[in-house]
Amino acid sequence: MPATTLTAADQFRQLAASPSKLRLFMLSRLPMAYMAGLRVGSISEERAEVTIPYKYLNKNPFNSIYFASLSMAAELSTGLLCMAQTYKSVPAVSMLVVHMEADFMKKAVGKITFSCEDGHSIKAAADQTKLTGEGVTVVATSTGIDEAGDKVAEFRFTWSLKAKLKK
Repeated sequence: MPATTLTAADQFRQLAASPSKLRLFMLSRLPMAYMAGLRVGSISEERAEVTIPYKYLNKNPFNSIYFASLSMAAELSTGLLCMAQTYKSVPAVSMLVVHMEADFMKKAVGKITFSCEDGHSIKAAADQTKLTGEGVTVVATSTGIDEAGDKVAEFRFTWSLKAKLKK
């Protein structure tokens, strides 16, 4: 059987799917995400899932998960898909959240799972900036679902992607 070569995006998805490697990454680069207990449930080309538990470090005075902690989990679900497209990219691509909107439907208690299914549009934006060198924005939506299957929040992150072309 011939050996297959993994793309950089596939390599990133393997890293993100490894609980121990992801925890080390979060501890060194995203310490608040580590302390909040964020976990990657799954990651594919199209979709990423991130969970956040209700616990002492991320609670608010109303006995639910603090909105900023929910935002962090939602952002990571979209950011993982962006990072998969920028990991070891040639040319290198910078990524930055330039806008965020959120709607909250229900008190967030227990374990909340945020999922983003915008991988294909993120890939298209990353491919466009690599080709043109122009900055591109893409809106990625992350929906938070509680353990009962109820929607608790929906976040929309506008990501700016820009290839770093050498002049």
